[in-house]
Amino acid sequence: MQARIPAGVRDGQRIRLRGKGASGERGGPSGDLYVTVHVEPHAVFGRQADNLTLTVPVSFDEAALGATISVPTLGGPPVSLKIPPGTPSGRTFRARGKGARRSDGTKGDLLVTVEVQVPARLDDDLRAAVEAFRKARGDDDPRASLTTAGRGR
Repeated sequence: MQARIPAGVRDGQRIRLRGKGASGERGGPSGDLYVTVHVEPHAVFGRQADNLTLTVPVSFDEAALGATISVPTLGGPPVSLKIPPGTPSGRTFRARGKGARRSDGTKGDLLVTVEVQVPARLDDDLRAAVEAFRKARGDDDPRASLTTAGRGR
């Protein structure tokens, strides 16, 4: 038997198939069949309700200086996403209408979370650039507020 699965169905949702169940007693009409849907996870996208989620790696310079990156969509062309200068790792951006199809035919959003990647190995030029950055940063301690807050009041 085949069944049409409507757009926007969620994992664990039950679908009612009218008249596809067991035959009724004493020649009565067939009952309904209830099917529980199990949605397999996608290799690239996650899902939150009608929204798709995606984590994309960005380089330190893209996060610090800003960039426009291309991100994939499900079944459509990639979209451009503007990363503003100073974007922290873990920030989520919204691409409206690029998410999962809802039962009414509209689409949810694509929620893109950026993850700043730190290179595992640095060649001599990159190491020199990072050391120059550290020197230029000076005594700016990003954990200073933790130190003062940890002392109590």
